[in-house]
Amino acid sequence: METISQFNHERGQETLHPLVSVLDQSKSKILKLEKTYSELYVIFLKDIKCEDMYYGRNKYDYQSESLIFIGPGQTFGFDTSENISIQPNGWALAFHPDFISGTSLGNQMHLYHFFGYHIHEALHLSKREVKLVLNCFKKIKYELKNTFDSHTKTLICTNIKLLLNYCNRFYTRQFITRELINKNVINQLDQVLYQYFESEHPQELGLPSVSYCADIFHLSSNYFGDLIKKESGRSAQDYIQQKIIDIAKHRLSTSNKTISEVAYELGFKYPQHFTKLFKLKTGQVPSVFRKVD
Repeated sequence: METISQFNHERGQETLHPLVSVLDQSKSKILKLEKTYSELYVIFLKDIKCEDMYYGRNKYDYQSESLIFIGPGQTFGFDTSENISIQPNGWALAFHPDFISGTSLGNQMHLYHFFGYHIHEALHLSKREVKLVLNCFKKIKYELKNTFDSHTKTLICTNIKLLLNYCNRFYTRQFITRELINKNVINQLDQVLYQYFESEHPQELGLPSVSYCADIFHLSSNYFGDLIKKESGRSAQDYIQQKIIDIAKHRLSTSNKTISEVAYELGFKYPQHFTKLFKLKTGQVPSVFRKVD
Protein backbone atom coordinates (compact mmCIF):
# COMPACT_ATOMS: atom_id res chain seq x y z
CA MET A 1 0.00 0.00 0.00
CA GLU A 2 2.12 2.86 -1.33
CA THR A 3 -0.34 5.65 -2.11
CA ILE A 4 -3.64 7.11 -0.94
CA SER A 5 -5.14 6.63 -4.41
CA GLN A 6 -4.27 2.91 -4.18
CA PHE A 7 -5.85 2.70 -0.72
CA ASN A 8 -9.03 4.35 -2.00
CA HIS A 9 -9.16 2.45 -5.31
CA GLU A 10 -9.02 -0.95 -3.62
CA ARG A 11 -12.08 0.11 -1.61
CA GLY A 12 -13.91 1.57 -4.59
CA GLN A 13 -13.94 5.10 -3.24
CA GLU A 14 -12.87 8.40 -4.78
CA THR A 15 -9.67 10.23 -3.94
CA LEU A 16 -10.27 13.77 -2.71
CA HIS A 17 -6.64 14.48 -1.80
CA PRO A 18 -3.50 12.66 -3.00
CA LEU A 19 -2.02 12.38 0.50
CA VAL A 20 -4.99 12.08 2.91
CA SER A 21 -8.21 10.09 2.99
CA VAL A 22 -11.13 9.51 5.35
CA LEU A 23 -13.47 6.68 4.37
CA ASP A 24 -16.80 5.45 5.63
CA GLN A 25 -16.00 1.77 5.18
CA SER A 26 -19.66 0.80 4.84
CA LYS A 27 -19.46 2.46 1.42
CA SER A 28 -16.39 0.48 0.38
CA LYS A 29 -16.59 -2.44 -1.98
CA ILE A 30 -15.95 -6.00 -0.83
CA LEU A 31 -12.29 -6.67 -0.07
CA LYS A 32 -10.31 -9.88 -0.39
CA LEU A 33 -8.70 -10.98 2.88
CA GLU A 34 -4.93 -10.72 2.51
CA LYS A 35 -1.86 -9.26 4.15
CA THR A 36 -0.74 -5.82 3.03
CA TYR A 37 2.53 -3.99 3.59
CA SER A 38 1.82 -0.32 4.27
CA GLU A 39 3.84 2.78 3.53
CA LEU A 40 1.01 4.90 4.95
CA TYR A 41 -0.27 5.83 8.38
CA VAL A 42 -3.67 4.17 8.71
CA ILE A 43 -6.17 4.30 11.57
CA PHE A 44 -9.09 1.87 11.41
CA LEU A 45 -12.17 2.40 13.56
CA LYS A 46 -13.66 -1.08 13.51
CA ASP A 47 -16.64 -2.76 15.14
CA ILE A 48 -14.84 -5.40 17.22
CA LYS A 49 -16.91 -6.93 20.00
CA CYS A 50 -15.13 -7.96 23.19
CA GLU A 51 -17.78 -9.98 25.04
CA ASP A 52 -15.36 -12.85 25.63
CA MET A 53 -12.40 -10.74 26.67
CA TYR A 54 -11.44 -11.01 30.34
CA TYR A 55 -8.80 -9.17 32.37
CA GLY A 56 -8.25 -10.95 35.67
CA ARG A 57 -11.70 -12.10 36.76
CA ASN A 58 -13.58 -9.20 35.24
CA LYS A 59 -15.08 -8.80 31.79
CA TYR A 60 -13.68 -5.96 29.78
CA ASP A 61 -16.41 -3.34 29.88
CA TYR A 62 -15.65 -1.52 26.61
CA GLN A 63 -17.52 -3.66 24.10
CA SER A 64 -17.97 -1.17 21.30
CA GLU A 65 -15.62 -0.11 18.49
CA SER A 66 -11.84 -0.38 18.56
CA LEU A 67 -9.05 1.63 16.95
CA ILE A 68 -6.23 -0.14 15.15
CA PHE A 69 -3.12 1.81 14.19
CA ILE A 70 -0.85 0.96 11.27
CA GLY A 71 2.44 2.80 10.73
CA PRO A 72 4.70 2.94 7.67
CA GLY A 73 6.69 -0.28 7.38
CA GLN A 74 4.03 -2.43 9.02
CA THR A 75 1.95 -5.26 7.63
CA PHE A 76 -1.77 -5.49 8.26
CA GLY A 77 -4.66 -7.67 7.16
CA PHE A 78 -5.25 -11.40 7.36
CA ASP A 79 -2.92 -14.32 6.83
CA THR A 80 -5.07 -16.79 4.92
CA SER A 81 -4.55 -19.06 1.93
CA GLU A 82 -8.30 -19.22 1.31
CA ASN A 83 -10.05 -16.96 -1.16
CA ILE A 84 -12.23 -15.05 1.33
CA SER A 85 -13.78 -11.61 0.89
CA ILE A 86 -15.47 -9.32 3.42
CA GLN A 87 -17.47 -6.12 3.52
CA PRO A 88 -15.35 -3.60 5.50
CA ASN A 89 -17.02 -1.79 8.39
CA GLY A 90 -16.34 1.28 10.47
CA TRP A 91 -14.16 4.17 9.31
CA ALA A 92 -10.60 4.58 8.11
CA LEU A 93 -8.19 7.51 8.15
CA ALA A 94 -5.08 7.19 5.99
CA PHE A 95 -2.34 9.73 5.38
CA HIS A 96 1.03 9.61 3.67
CA PRO A 97 4.15 10.57 5.66
CA ASP A 98 4.83 13.26 3.06
CA PHE A 99 1.66 15.09 4.09
CA ILE A 100 2.95 15.78 7.60
CA SER A 101 6.62 16.16 6.69
CA GLY A 102 7.99 19.45 8.04
CA THR A 103 4.92 20.14 10.19
CA SER A 104 4.70 20.16 13.99
CA LEU A 105 2.66 16.96 13.72
CA GLY A 106 5.40 15.30 11.68
CA ASN A 107 7.97 16.28 14.29
CA GLN A 108 5.83 14.77 17.07
CA MET A 109 4.81 11.44 15.50
CA HIS A 110 7.37 9.64 17.68
CA LEU A 111 5.18 10.50 20.68
CA TYR A 112 2.37 8.25 19.43
CA HIS A 113 3.82 4.85 20.29
CA PHE A 114 0.59 3.04 19.43
CA PHE A 115 1.53 3.06 15.73
CA GLY A 116 4.01 0.37 16.75
CA TYR A 117 1.53 -1.75 18.71
CA HIS A 118 0.31 -5.16 17.61
CA ILE A 119 -3.25 -5.68 16.36
CA HIS A 120 -4.27 -7.46 19.58
CA GLU A 121 -3.19 -4.35 21.50
CA ALA A 122 -5.97 -2.31 19.85
CA LEU A 123 -7.57 0.62 21.63
CA HIS A 124 -11.07 -0.34 22.82
CA LEU A 125 -13.43 2.63 22.99
CA SER A 126 -16.46 3.59 25.02
CA LYS A 127 -19.45 5.10 23.22
CA ARG A 128 -18.45 8.61 24.30
CA GLU A 129 -14.92 8.06 23.01
CA VAL A 130 -16.26 6.79 19.67
CA LYS A 131 -18.18 10.05 19.26
CA LEU A 132 -15.00 12.09 19.79
CA VAL A 133 -13.09 9.98 17.27
CA LEU A 134 -15.86 10.22 14.68
CA ASN A 135 -16.02 13.97 15.18
CA CYS A 136 -12.32 14.25 14.29
CA PHE A 137 -12.79 11.99 11.25
CA LYS A 138 -15.75 14.03 10.02
CA LYS A 139 -13.93 17.35 10.44
CA ILE A 140 -11.07 16.02 8.30
CA LYS A 141 -13.62 14.72 5.76
CA TYR A 142 -15.26 18.16 5.72
CA GLU A 143 -11.93 19.79 4.84
CA LEU A 144 -11.27 17.25 2.09
CA LYS A 145 -14.65 17.91 0.50
CA ASN A 146 -14.23 21.69 0.55
CA THR A 147 -12.21 23.72 -1.93
CA PHE A 148 -8.56 23.57 -0.91
CA ASP A 149 -7.06 26.83 0.30
CA SER A 150 -4.10 28.02 2.37
CA HIS A 151 -5.77 26.79 5.58
CA THR A 152 -6.68 23.26 4.46
CA LYS A 153 -3.45 21.47 5.38
CA THR A 154 -3.16 23.24 8.74
CA LEU A 155 -6.73 22.34 9.71
CA ILE A 156 -6.36 18.70 8.64
CA CYS A 157 -3.07 18.34 10.55
CA THR A 158 -4.64 20.02 13.58
CA ASN A 159 -7.51 17.53 13.59
CA ILE A 160 -5.21 14.54 13.09
CA LYS A 161 -3.09 15.77 15.99
CA LEU A 162 -6.21 16.27 18.13
CA LEU A 163 -7.31 12.72 17.33
CA LEU A 164 -3.90 11.27 18.22
CA ASN A 165 -3.78 13.22 21.49
CA TYR A 166 -7.20 11.85 22.40
CA CYS A 167 -5.89 8.38 21.61
CA ASN A 168 -2.96 8.90 23.99
CA ARG A 169 -5.51 9.79 26.69
CA PHE A 170 -7.70 6.79 25.86
CA TYR A 171 -4.73 4.42 26.01
CA THR A 172 -3.86 5.81 29.44
CA ARG A 173 -7.43 4.98 30.48
CA GLN A 174 -7.07 1.50 29.00
CA PHE A 175 -3.86 0.87 30.93
CA ILE A 176 -5.71 1.89 34.11
CA THR A 177 -8.70 -0.38 33.42
CA ARG A 178 -6.24 -3.21 32.84
CA GLU A 179 -4.32 -2.47 36.03
CA LEU A 180 -4.62 -6.00 37.40
CA ILE A 181 -3.14 -7.72 34.37
CA ASN A 182 -0.50 -4.98 34.02
CA LYS A 183 0.68 -5.51 37.60
CA ASN A 184 0.86 -9.24 36.88
CA VAL A 185 3.16 -8.47 33.95
CA ILE A 186 5.45 -6.45 36.24
CA ASN A 187 5.57 -9.28 38.79
CA GLN A 188 6.17 -11.86 36.09
CA LEU A 189 8.86 -9.69 34.50
CA ASP A 190 10.85 -9.79 37.73
CA GLN A 191 10.68 -13.60 37.65
CA VAL A 192 11.60 -13.68 33.97
CA LEU A 193 14.70 -11.58 34.64
CA TYR A 194 15.83 -13.58 37.68
CA GLN A 195 15.36 -16.85 35.77
CA TYR A 196 17.24 -15.38 32.83
CA PHE A 197 20.31 -14.74 34.98
CA GLU A 198 20.10 -18.19 36.57
CA SER A 199 20.30 -19.77 33.11
CA GLU A 200 22.91 -19.87 30.36
CA HIS A 201 21.16 -17.05 28.48
CA PRO A 202 23.57 -14.27 29.54
CA GLN A 203 26.52 -16.15 28.02
CA GLU A 204 24.54 -17.14 24.93
CA LEU A 205 22.45 -14.02 24.31
CA GLY A 206 24.07 -11.26 26.36
CA LEU A 207 21.98 -8.77 28.33
CA PRO A 208 18.19 -9.11 28.09
CA SER A 209 16.71 -6.49 25.77
CA VAL A 210 13.31 -4.80 25.88
CA SER A 211 12.28 -6.69 22.74
CA TYR A 212 13.32 -10.01 24.31
CA CYS A 213 11.15 -9.35 27.38
CA ALA A 214 8.25 -8.08 25.25
CA ASP A 215 8.36 -11.28 23.19
CA ILE A 216 8.06 -13.35 26.37
CA PHE A 217 4.69 -11.69 27.02
CA HIS A 218 3.65 -11.72 23.32
CA LEU A 219 3.57 -7.92 23.29
CA SER A 220 5.04 -5.37 20.92
CA SER A 221 8.09 -3.53 22.25
CA ASN A 222 6.20 -0.23 22.16
CA TYR A 223 3.18 -1.52 24.08
CA PHE A 224 5.39 -3.35 26.58
CA GLY A 225 7.48 -0.20 27.11
CA ASP A 226 4.40 1.95 27.67
CA LEU A 227 2.91 -0.62 30.06
CA ILE A 228 6.09 -0.71 32.17
CA LYS A 229 6.28 3.09 32.14
CA LYS A 230 2.66 3.46 33.30
CA GLU A 231 3.07 0.91 36.12
CA SER A 232 6.59 1.64 37.37
CA GLY A 233 7.26 5.23 36.30
CA ARG A 234 10.42 4.03 34.53
CA SER A 235 11.20 3.19 30.95
CA ALA A 236 11.36 -0.54 30.23
CA GLN A 237 15.09 -0.29 29.56
CA ASP A 238 15.70 1.53 32.83
CA TYR A 239 13.58 -1.03 34.70
CA ILE A 240 15.55 -3.94 33.23
CA GLN A 241 18.89 -2.24 33.90
CA GLN A 242 17.94 -1.65 37.53
CA LYS A 243 17.14 -5.34 37.97
CA ILE A 244 20.52 -6.18 36.45
CA ILE A 245 22.22 -3.92 38.98
CA ASP A 246 20.20 -5.45 41.84
CA ILE A 247 21.42 -8.90 40.80
CA ALA A 248 24.96 -7.57 40.37
CA LYS A 249 24.92 -6.15 43.91
CA HIS A 250 23.88 -9.51 45.30
CA ARG A 251 26.65 -11.34 43.46
CA LEU A 252 29.29 -8.81 44.43
CA SER A 253 28.24 -9.12 48.07
CA THR A 254 27.99 -12.91 48.25
CA SER A 255 30.87 -14.18 46.12
CA ASN A 256 34.62 -13.77 45.80
CA LYS A 257 34.49 -13.60 42.02
CA THR A 258 36.27 -10.74 40.35
CA ILE A 259 34.32 -7.81 38.99
CA SER A 260 35.17 -8.96 35.47
CA GLU A 261 33.82 -12.44 36.21
CA VAL A 262 30.57 -11.00 37.55
CA ALA A 263 30.29 -8.77 34.49
CA TYR A 264 30.75 -11.68 32.08
CA GLU A 265 28.30 -13.85 34.05
CA LEU A 266 25.65 -11.15 33.69
CA GLY A 267 26.15 -10.98 29.92
CA PHE A 268 28.25 -7.84 29.57
CA LYS A 269 30.58 -8.05 26.62
CA TYR A 270 33.15 -5.79 28.27
CA PRO A 271 33.69 -5.32 32.05
CA GLN A 272 34.10 -1.57 31.60
CA HIS A 273 30.51 -1.38 30.30
CA PHE A 274 29.35 -3.07 33.50
CA THR A 275 31.37 -0.63 35.61
CA LYS A 276 29.92 2.34 33.72
CA LEU A 277 26.31 1.18 34.15
CA PHE A 278 26.87 0.27 37.80
CA LYS A 279 28.24 3.73 38.57
CA LEU A 280 25.39 5.37 36.65
CA LYS A 281 22.78 3.51 38.72
CA THR A 282 24.47 3.54 42.14
CA GLY A 283 26.92 6.44 42.12
CA GLN A 284 29.76 4.00 42.89
CA VAL A 285 32.03 1.75 40.88
CA PRO A 286 31.67 -1.97 41.73
CA SER A 287 34.99 -2.13 43.58
CA VAL A 288 34.00 0.68 45.94
CA PHE A 289 30.56 -0.88 46.50
CA ARG A 290 32.18 -4.17 47.43
CA LYS A 291 34.52 -2.51 49.97
CA VAL A 292 31.74 -0.44 51.54
CA ASP A 293 29.36 -3.40 51.60
